[in-house]
Amino acid sequence: MDQAQTLRRMAARKRPVTKSVAKVRTLAVTSGKGGVGKTNLVVNLALEMARLKKKILIIDADLGLANVDVVLGLNPQYTMQDVIAGTKSVAEVVLKGPGGIKILPASSGVSELSNLTKDEKLMILQELDSYEMDAELVLVDTAAGISDMVLYFNMAVQDRLVVATGEPTSLTDAYALIKVLVTRHQEQSFKLVVNNVRDEKEAKLVYRKLSMAVDHFLGSVSLDYLGFIPSDPSVTKAVMQQKPLVLSYPHSPAAKAIRELALHLLTAPTGDSGGNIKFFWRRLVDMA
Repeated sequence: MDQAQTLRRMAARKRPVTKSVAKVRTLAVTSGKGGVGKTNLVVNLALEMARLKKKILIIDADLGLANVDVVLGLNPQYTMQDVIAGTKSVAEVVLKGPGGIKILPASSGVSELSNLTKDEKLMILQELDSYEMDAELVLVDTAAGISDMVLYFNMAVQDRLVVATGEPTSLTDAYALIKVLVTRHQEQSFKLVVNNVRDEKEAKLVYRKLSMAVDHFLGSVSLDYLGFIPSDPSVTKAVMQQKPLVLSYPHSPAAKAIRELALHLLTAPTGDSGGNIKFFWRRLVDMA
């Protein structure tokens, strides 16, 4: 399908009557380094938040290794790429997961936003706006690193949760991500969770090292420590079974820590009190 056909098809779709849009919190779960347990954390946080009666949408924005569906044992037929191609609506792409959570498989399609013309981006925004999304919190599972799309998602959301471990490379890469967002894009607020450590003492050491580097080289940047997830063999077992940890091993130490983190995130103030899901989409598409 060529670009003209795509535009005509999307423009011809019947749009629902525009309604007022409730404010939606948007949170990117991100990391400088891969393999820190970011996606697993996103899925389990979403399930714990859903258990607390919150309506959650996960955007799987790890364009190279999209695997939210793998952790949940789901098999998506379509992704965001189909929306951008004009062959599917957002409603047709969104998956329903356990506990009532919803998942938007972004796949490599989101990276194609940067190749669209202004008119095509407007059409995509109309398609995204037309989706009647019943969610209170959007969790964005970004890729690791500092690619353009990782930065775009981190800039489009209200809050950024950086996931790090005790490995020196994880700390170095987490700092690199924060540095780019601060120096190039003037982001000033970050949250930190330390994953896969022995105890709170080790987690606090990781936080202090990262916080000292941020304070010394980047100045007045807010880096809030939200806690840690302990090393737990139940995590590996759940991943191998393709079942979320909080459902398969709800009494494990890691599941309990995730439960506390979910509650903390839901009760903490947001980095930006304004905005809604349409604002989020517009920021993302405009920056791409």
